[in-house]
Amino acid sequence: MTTGTTSAQALIELESRYGAHNYHPLDVVAERGEGVHLWDVDGKRYMDFLAAYSAVNQGHNHPRIVKALVDQAQRLALTSRAFRNDRFPPLLEKLCTLTGFDKALLMNSGAEAVETALKAMRKWGYDVKGIAYPDAEIIVADGNFHGRTTTIVGFSTDPDSTSRFGPFTPGFRIVPYGDLAAVEAAVNPNTAAIFMEPIQGEAGVLIPPPGFLKGLREIADRHGILLVLDEIQSGLGRTGKLFAFEHEGIRPDAITIGKALSGGLYPVSAFLANDAVMDVFTPGIHGSTYGGNPLACAVASAALDVLVDEGLIEHTAELGAHLAARLAALKSPLVAGVRSRGLWAGVDLKPEAGGARKYCYRLKERGLLCKDTHTHTIRLAPPLVITKEQLDWAIDQLEAALAEA
Repeated sequence: MTTGTTSAQALIELESRYGAHNYHPLDVVAERGEGVHLWDVDGKRYMDFLAAYSAVNQGHNHPRIVKALVDQAQRLALTSRAFRNDRFPPLLEKLCTLTGFDKALLMNSGAEAVETALKAMRKWGYDVKGIAYPDAEIIVADGNFHGRTTTIVGFSTDPDSTSRFGPFTPGFRIVPYGDLAAVEAAVNPNTAAIFMEPIQGEAGVLIPPPGFLKGLREIADRHGILLVLDEIQSGLGRTGKLFAFEHEGIRPDAITIGKALSGGLYPVSAFLANDAVMDVFTPGIHGSTYGGNPLACAVASAALDVLVDEGLIEHTAELGAHLAARLAALKSPLVAGVRSRGLWAGVDLKPEAGGARKYCYRLKERGLLCKDTHTHTIRLAPPLVITKEQLDWAIDQLEAALAEA
């Protein structure tokens, strides 16, 4: 039996022996977190610059969210949706009032929210648009990451995601991300919806060309199809707006959210849509035992309150401009390019750098935890509670790590 005093190496060996090898994490074993920091089992402190892929936007163990979790856990955690609970309706109201969508359907993981969205898009295509069953198609983008279920990976272009998991669900047309002409050309009488990330996170924080989201909205309107956006990583403040689609002044017909809705404490996700889309769901055709459970609702409600009451979205917009300036000033000859939006950035390294992972290990030794993606990109995504001084320290470490021989 392990304890808090077990060595990092022993814990790593236990994980390797008894756990499936479906991840390749950096060798740091965290045991405590607070704000932007994590501490490992040896007591070393690190600044977290991944924030659990945006699930920890409010910072680790935010006291207000922790209190909501503990208080609710002592009262009622689960009823299933067979019965009603007192925490579910107020959260629905809060979500819809904050986001402007008519209705919310709560799930647990981000992938479940996406699966819900896929069902809604297809059923809307049949019930409302009149597409012949079962011929509905959804237009998606290459380089996407929407989750790990077999349906979702079936329209991925990442070889690791699709690795011998077929046969895959038909009904998806994959187009180049950011290419409006390709989207237009993919539309046909069986098209029900366009489904994309407003910024592709897993692909390396890829930001589409200006006007792309606006163009998607125009295409959807012109052809009478839905525009649904995956805001699971990009939403809830990460880009300096509540949602990334706000940067282009558009509104999709529906979105998926998750990650930061959990406050970094308890899995909760949602599919948000206007009535015309959400009304395709009727009793018995979709659900989740844990979806909308009182514990998740209490946590999500507090997580949203923290984002709003503490001004984290505005704070992110302000610090995001500073982050962009710091990254633009990087002098390293190893840097091929940088992209950022709010407190979210991808730093691409040239092939001669030898891959991004070794620089993530260098940063780990300096007390900064980052994640490499697609071999050559360092992804940066700190909790939104970070201060300007902490942000400057982190970029100083990045500059130093890139300068090491």
